Amino acid sequence: MTEKQFCIYILASKYRGTLYIGVTSNIIRRIFEHKNHLVEGFTNTYNVNRLVYFEVFSSIEEAIEREKQLKHWNRDWKIKLIERSNPYWKDLYNEIV
Repeated sequence: MTEKQFCIYILASKYRGTLYIGVTSNIIRRIFEHKNHLVEGFTNTYNVNRLVYFEVFSSIEEAIEREKQLKHWNRDWKIKLIERSNPYWKDLYNEIV
């Protein structure tokens, strides 16, 4: 990655478990923080650390807009989005590091 990229990501606690949607400018670092419980709050409390979906954007504005859109979606729509590209809810973190 030579130019700055921004990502939205969806974490899950397990297959079809608790979901969390976030935005970051460094997805590898951010998911590492979630996996190692370096992030206080919701993801740490509910052990939500499996990267099941992400999208890449060239601007932070686009990423934030998409994050807000997804956060307003109902749970079924989020599950369908994840399962279109990741039907088994595989942890994608090792594929991006």
